[in-house]
Amino acid sequence: MSVTAEPTANLDTALAHATRLLATDPALAGEQASEIIKAVGEHPPAVLLLGASHRLRGDFGAALDILRPLAAMHANWAAAQLELGLALVGAKHGSQARAALLRAVGLKPDLPKAWLALGDLLMAMDDAEGADAAYANHVRHSTRDPHMLQAATALCENRLPAAEALLRERLRQTPTDVAAIRMLGEVAVRLGRNEDAENLLSRCLQLAPGFAAARQNYALVLHRANKPGQALAEIDGLLAQDPDNAGYRNLKAVVLCRIGDYAAAIDLYAAILDEYPDHPRIWMSYGHALKTAGHQQLAIDAYRRSLQLDPGCGEVWWSLANLKTLRFSDADLAAMQAELAKPGLADKDRQHLEFAIGKAFEDAADHAASFEHYLRGNTLRRKTLLYDADDTSARVARIRRSYTRGFFAERSGWGAQAADPIFIVGLPRAGSTLLEQILASHSAVEGTMELPEITSITRELRSLGDSNRAMPYHDVVLGMDAGALRELGERYLDHTRIQRKSAAPFFIDKMPNNFLHLGLIHLMLPNAKIIDARRHPLACCFSAFKQHFARGQSFTYGLDDIGRYYHDYVALMAHFDEVLPGRVHRVIYERMVDDTEGEVRRLLDHCGLPFEETCLRFFENERPVRTASSEQVRKPIYREGVDHWRHYETWLGPLKDALGKVLESYPEVPEGIAGEMKNH
Repeated sequence: MSVTAEPTANLDTALAHATRLLATDPALAGEQASEIIKAVGEHPPAVLLLGASHRLRGDFGAALDILRPLAAMHANWAAAQLELGLALVGAKHGSQARAALLRAVGLKPDLPKAWLALGDLLMAMDDAEGADAAYANHVRHSTRDPHMLQAATALCENRLPAAEALLRERLRQTPTDVAAIRMLGEVAVRLGRNEDAENLLSRCLQLAPGFAAARQNYALVLHRANKPGQALAEIDGLLAQDPDNAGYRNLKAVVLCRIGDYAAAIDLYAAILDEYPDHPRIWMSYGHALKTAGHQQLAIDAYRRSLQLDPGCGEVWWSLANLKTLRFSDADLAAMQAELAKPGLADKDRQHLEFAIGKAFEDAADHAASFEHYLRGNTLRRKTLLYDADDTSARVARIRRSYTRGFFAERSGWGAQAADPIFIVGLPRAGSTLLEQILASHSAVEGTMELPEITSITRELRSLGDSNRAMPYHDVVLGMDAGALRELGERYLDHTRIQRKSAAPFFIDKMPNNFLHLGLIHLMLPNAKIIDARRHPLACCFSAFKQHFARGQSFTYGLDDIGRYYHDYVALMAHFDEVLPGRVHRVIYERMVDDTEGEVRRLLDHCGLPFEETCLRFFENERPVRTASSEQVRKPIYREGVDHWRHYETWLGPLKDALGKVLESYPEVPEGIAGEMKNH
């Protein structure tokens, strides 16, 4: 079709016709756009059409050659920014695409196509929170239904009670509205009601099996609910339909790391980064997987690449510090201090940077400056948490009142009789990873990771109890019969099977905080072994104070809090020593350092295992290690860390006061501590 420069009506008609052709024949649409440009010159809408036609044909280089100058010349034209963003997505320029799409929605928020593309891109970039917000905006701006528009607006503005009320009303009127069900699932996720979210999304997919966005949400919820096998099945279903989707592949890598399949996860991350080399968060996740699998230098390289792309990302700086074996250079310290000084730095980045800078000054033996930064980091983190030491003390007292010698005697022989699990408990930074590595070097024992299954079980039991009680799950346990406890033990064994990669008869569950659930563990798995890893209270507590934990461990961000927690832990373990004599084998870290072979032999004896020389050469074990001590346990035991806390003793007064007699008596347990807690 030939086009003349006039009249204007002909130009508008030609543009409209070419625009319609984009959906069915992008090549012909491009030809039409070229004809318009020949006739009237570089008319911006015609140029935009030409760029879009190249994008839709997969010629992203040609599209970008057209769209980059167009978007630069018309910086306030949302359509140009959107089309540029879509072309950049196709060309795998993730960070540039995100910037263009954000410019588009900033100029014109009611662009559902831009929000959807942004959500998909952010999911591929490992930004689930940002993706959720973008998807909510997509719903908000794509619906014409006033009721759904109100609900989507409330969700976007994080007015969750209002969003929930509107969506429930919608579903009362239209029970099969899958968009509303999916949005209500998102509300449940944000409110921390994972079981509700799981049920809603399952219902959504029953009604609409092809609803890919809902299935992606469902897989994420299953992952968060510690159901990795089910999550992988959903992700594999998504990948069968869209094998190149980077968001799906990234989510699969995350779940594979959860079940210890690091080789496959590393391959997935590497493939994603081949396509999207400018995704700093994926480089960070890749670094985490490489570190855990024992590829330290490759992990450092990945972290450094992430910092080249985003030098202000505090989490990556902390990830380097958290290797424990890396020493920051003067240039690293200067770079971190420069980032910390920048106005508008996000609180999360500030927290991580404070801890990382504390480590840099510690390496330089400037302990005063080091402590100041550790203290700042802890103070910032503490403000974001709701931890109350009194609640922990009350919880421990409640446990001790419930689980008595008589209570256990009445239930002797109950539970699942399998002896497979070896639980290692204690406090973080007490040497539990070392014990895990020693035991996992035995031919009959498989090391896994810090398994969340006990926490999942207690959460479900809690939902069955009186929600007005501080610790209702114990009331539920008190009423369980032999069959129910056996089912719990079998459920634990079934759900942890996915973590076991070998035929070894025993496996390790190293979740330190499980010491709070020893009563439940004994009842449902009476033949499991339990090891208590204990370290000098000042060494253990200050080491935790220096640590920025990814999640949990809310008690570690104040010296008084952590001292009280250690005291409560000692008291609770003393109680179990009384009511279940010999049930728990305790390993004192300093004794392990001084007499490694003797302590290893005693540990193996408790587990009913013959001595094997490989347990003394644990540092040669190449298994993945997913804790802050991952690099340290790949080296022989060394004494340097035993008294390292003494460099900071000047500032540890609040910790010493909180520990009280527990500090004075260590490694023995203070007399009378059981009586103190019984009367709490």
